[in-house]
Amino acid sequence: VTLWLTYLKRGTIKMTPPTTIFFGNDKGDNKSPKVYLRTLLYSTSKRGRIIQSLYVKLKRGESVQNFNIWVYGAKNDLSRGSGLFVGPEGVTYNHHFLLPKDGTDFNFLPGKYILEVHCTIIGKKQEHILNRTELMLTDIESKELTNIYKGIYFDWGPDSGKYHSFTEEFPKTAWIS
Repeated sequence: VTLWLTYLKRGTIKMTPPTTIFFGNDKGDNKSPKVYLRTLLYSTSKRGRIIQSLYVKLKRGESVQNFNIWVYGAKNDLSRGSGLFVGPEGVTYNHHFLLPKDGTDFNFLPGKYILEVHCTIIGKKQEHILNRTELMLTDIESKELTNIYKGIYFDWGPDSGKYHSFTEEFPKTAWIS
């Protein structure tokens, strides 16, 4: 039984609720919309698992948009996501999700959003939903996001059990690559 529980059991990948979520624009030439979050990913098996891909599905009303370009890492050491080993101790990274470069246009309109984090695990045929979070974007916040130098952060409030939002404006010099 111990051998099976520690070495043979495949387990799965789990995710803690994100401590921070961001809606805004990506730095760079095209200033495309992005979703950012910080979280811990961990494996329920002793051997660990490998994430093949990770993406965010953002729903508002009847609209659904996938942010399927995945970039993760630390502030100055970002990597395009394509395979990530996750052990039982877990890994904490900043995860950036961008729109595909297929001409998709997306605006952060006011309303209730459902953010789902999806992953594909090597060895499993079906994708897996790691987390589902509800967020509210007000009319004022939505209007502020029309400025490409502003973003909305949602920080987890443990006492209230919900996310609290605030707007931040970035200096234009921070956008120069």
